[in-house]
Amino acid sequence: MAQRVAIGVDSSTQSTKALAVDIDTGTVLGQGRAAHTVSGGAGRESDPEQWWRAFDAAVRQTGWADRAAAVSIAGQQHGLVALDPAGRPVRPALLWNDVRSAPQAAELGELFGPKELADRTGSVPTAAFTAAKWAWLRATEPTAADRVAAVRLPHDFLTERLTGAAVTDRGDASGTGWWGPHGYDQDILDRIGLDAALLPQVLAPGAAAGTVRPGLALPEGTPVATGTGDNMAAAVGLGLTPGRPVVSLGTSGTVYAVGRTRPVDPSGTVAGFADALGRWLPLACTLNCTLAVDRFAALLGRDRAEVESGGTAVVLPYLDGERTPNLPAASGLVHGLRQDTTPGQLLQAAYDGAAHALLTALDDVLRAGGEQGAADEPLLLIGGGARGRAWQQTVLRLSGRAVQVPVAEELVALGAAAQAAALVTAEPADAVARRWGTAAGPVLAPVARDESTLERITDTLRRAGALQGAPAQER
Repeated sequence: MAQRVAIGVDSSTQSTKALAVDIDTGTVLGQGRAAHTVSGGAGRESDPEQWWRAFDAAVRQTGWADRAAAVSIAGQQHGLVALDPAGRPVRPALLWNDVRSAPQAAELGELFGPKELADRTGSVPTAAFTAAKWAWLRATEPTAADRVAAVRLPHDFLTERLTGAAVTDRGDASGTGWWGPHGYDQDILDRIGLDAALLPQVLAPGAAAGTVRPGLALPEGTPVATGTGDNMAAAVGLGLTPGRPVVSLGTSGTVYAVGRTRPVDPSGTVAGFADALGRWLPLACTLNCTLAVDRFAALLGRDRAEVESGGTAVVLPYLDGERTPNLPAASGLVHGLRQDTTPGQLLQAAYDGAAHALLTALDDVLRAGGEQGAADEPLLLIGGGARGRAWQQTVLRLSGRAVQVPVAEELVALGAAAQAAALVTAEPADAVARRWGTAAGPVLAPVARDESTLERITDTLRRAGALQGAPAQER
């Protein structure tokens, strides 16, 4: 039998990664990668055209583009891609970690109230959500907004370029702030001045988005899956079952679990996302994770692994504002320095501060999805930081739970590949991933929970006034 190959793509903030995967065995046959450029300054923006060029380059690098049986694209959530009538961007895309739209997010909260927003969309939108970004564009760049003929999320934009179909999936749509279980919310769209006709069709889980257009790297007519947001794709890539918690350590940090019931959290701590398969994916997210800790290491002149135990220092690493807790205008804070504080202790404090917000939200995430989870079940630790010993030891010490580190890499692209493979095999995409054994990896034994460090961080948050509007940190 001829080898059947699926190509999964992860278009992230920093780069596009592509994997060519054997549909029958899950073996990764080829990989590709192409970098993105993100502007700094007042916000975080990228030209979507570079994503399309990076997609083409990464897919070709796999060496299997001309033999793909199916393809799927996952992408960074929340980004606002505003297109003109010709399908070209009217301006650079506003990325999820651009916090300039914080005033618009606050205004949405005032207009509807947190409880009603959570009831409607599952979440209380922060500056990250697309609804706030569109309101920002209308308020600050009305001429550009008036030229917009289509609004897309990053993975929608690439899927449409590949197929010509204006479609999306429920997982990524659930991060916009204008979609709920009954579809697009017309009242919210009216409040932010967005015509529903500018939005893509939300397809059912497992549906095909279309087929590849002629003249591209992939064969014309190749089936294309709906794709989804990056967190939803990682959940698929792990073959995640309900209640199993995941801690993802990347540029941002996330903690999530598949849930059977729709999450609704008026506090705003948990985002009530849908998953890619008809269930739910309650999630808490921090802006500052590995990148913030690496910045502290650079300031201290140390390698990121050169940590030391002990000391009284506390670091709140809010270098780019923060999402959990919702403090978009915050800056970093160092507290509790002593004459004998060492650079290694200060670096460890940065790790502790970054991990604390995620781990304190874990119970809220499980509760929001109707899952308590098994306390003795290992946390799945993924993302760029997951293989670092300092990160592993920090999560072990602050969680008090066993930690499993999957051997498989590029789980977002693997999840997209599983979506693509499902079009060929007619299996559910998560069943494909479980058959591939993507979550397998070593289990690190639990250690005693470091209650003194947790209490010291919580006390510092309280003293700094950061607890206002951040109920997940009150424990």
